[in-house]
Amino acid sequence: MAGTPGTPRVLRAMNDRAALDLLLEHGPLSRTRIGRLTGLSKPTASQLLARLEAAGLVVATGTDGGRPGPSAQLYALNAGAAHVGALDVTPERIVAAVADLAGETVGTFELPSPARRGPGTPGAVERVVTALDGAVAAAGLTRSALHRVVIGTPGAFDPHTGRLRYASHLPGWHSPTLLDELAAVLPMPVEYENDVNLAAVAEQRLGAARGHEDFVLLWNQEGIGAALVIGGRLHRGWTGGAGEVGFLPVPGAPLVRQVTRVGSGGYQELAGVQALPALAAELGITDLPPHEEAAPGRDPHLGPALALLGRAAQETGGPYRQLLERYATALATGLAAVVAVLDPEVVVLSGAAVTAGGEALRELVGAELAELAAARPRLVTGEVQDQPVLRGALESALSATRDEVFDTSR
Repeated sequence: MAGTPGTPRVLRAMNDRAALDLLLEHGPLSRTRIGRLTGLSKPTASQLLARLEAAGLVVATGTDGGRPGPSAQLYALNAGAAHVGALDVTPERIVAAVADLAGETVGTFELPSPARRGPGTPGAVERVVTALDGAVAAAGLTRSALHRVVIGTPGAFDPHTGRLRYASHLPGWHSPTLLDELAAVLPMPVEYENDVNLAAVAEQRLGAARGHEDFVLLWNQEGIGAALVIGGRLHRGWTGGAGEVGFLPVPGAPLVRQVTRVGSGGYQELAGVQALPALAAELGITDLPPHEEAAPGRDPHLGPALALLGRAAQETGGPYRQLLERYATALATGLAAVVAVLDPEVVVLSGAAVTAGGEALRELVGAELAELAAARPRLVTGEVQDQPVLRGALESALSATRDEVFDTSR
């Protein structure tokens, strides 16, 4: 029977959680240091550590030798007490990772998409299992060791139908029975999240959005998307489609008519990387990067677009600078609509296109946004640039798992 507020059992559990969070934040601590940080007496701190050590959540790990006086025993979070898995699914590959309770990545595996699809081609479920098992094996574990798995995909699974929406470019993931099939083969709780939302989780926990309750993350890579965090929580929408700003209608500004297909007017058409080669041609840029054959499932425009942005970020004048300025205007045009509705404190710019454009692109987008929007959010570049979707999936899985494992009242 669960304890009631104020009972010794509940108070012990609260103190246990506080101590575990401190070990997670600071690393190994002595009993005295834990007592000071939690406000507990030495005897109570000793009982707490003995309780957590018996539960397998804390381990003794050396001493704080080198300081004046007797050495004190140090205690650390037992990182091996639980493990989580994460998958970043794109049309070109699945990347899987396993992390321990401290957040350390202990195994990864990448499974490329098949070059051709046909009879005998592995389906989505088989590919997920293969990728996950590869990461688990790299970590020296078995699948049953995972407490939870979070899978990030483009689009979102509609919570009412269970079907993937807004991601027609992800073949094999649109079966109405897909989630049931995955649940049948994976023994642990599995959650599904939009990839841009997970990039926002990574920035909220580890990067540029730390400490912010209301922010927007604008993602620009092969597609444009946004994550909306309101009051510290992701806003997903009724069908999971909140933030699918690539579909945002953009009124017929001159720039829209210049760089989009006739009659489309969508933000993706206006400011996606697909628009950059045509914009470069308009500006008379002839020394375009060589066109390379894209990997299966990868947008062939991405490589040339990133090369254009990288070159433009280095120029202070001429057609490349014009390209960067006009592209910044395109990005700010759609972003102004998002800012007008949400009025966020911070806008985080993320994705390969933003990284390629660098600080020069961020400054230009900020200047344009100041002209277009009444609100003045702070514009920052994302700090989690190494696999932000995968990192966000791990952070999401870890948050839920720590809530479960650290709750010693259970």
